[in-house]
Amino acid sequence: MRYAVLGTGMVGQALARKLRALGHEVAMGAREMGNEKARAFAAETGGEAMDFARAARFGDVVINATSGAHALEALNQAGAENLAGKVLIDISNALDFSQKPPVLSLANTDSLGEAIQRAFPEALVVKTLCTVNANVMVDPARLPGEHVIFLSGNDADAKKSVREMLAGFGWREIIDLGPIESARAQEMMMPMWLRLWGHLGTLDFNWMLTRRSD
Repeated sequence: MRYAVLGTGMVGQALARKLRALGHEVAMGAREMGNEKARAFAAETGGEAMDFARAARFGDVVINATSGAHALEALNQAGAENLAGKVLIDISNALDFSQKPPVLSLANTDSLGEAIQRAFPEALVVKTLCTVNANVMVDPARLPGEHVIFLSGNDADAKKSVREMLAGFGWREIIDLGPIESARAQEMMMPMWLRLWGHLGTLDFNWMLTRRSD
């Protein structure tokens, strides 16, 4: 599979490197060609370093690993024509860091996942991995127990493709919350996640779900 990872930060690096380690072709996309972090990724892993548009054109699956505040801008640079018909995995959160603690700029009646789907109606948007730290995203086994990750999206085949990627990372408890509107629930877990981070003093945590067997 050919993946385009848009974003060169901690999340983008973790995802791109994991996908390369699993044997996939990976292009890391940045705002500009020649981005130092993208070039370092390519040199170290044998992947590709491209700008957003070239990376999106390259990938069979595109992963938005940019910050939530700049996600739509980055995807516009990637180009609607390069996203059309492709699975677009959105893992970003619309956090407003001008406030302390940060708050969501979209909540309750909307989500960033929905905003991306509206902006790129021909893309197959799937929201996932926005409820955990980058290291846990790509290595769920670093935490004990059957902790969970979530999916939201309108296209069943797209979600199946993302589920396969997550299983490759080692995720076993993958819960499909339903259509892209359910991305609101995932994104609204972020304020609680931030509070837990402050309380626990570590990024190595996640949610577990218990239920009756009958």
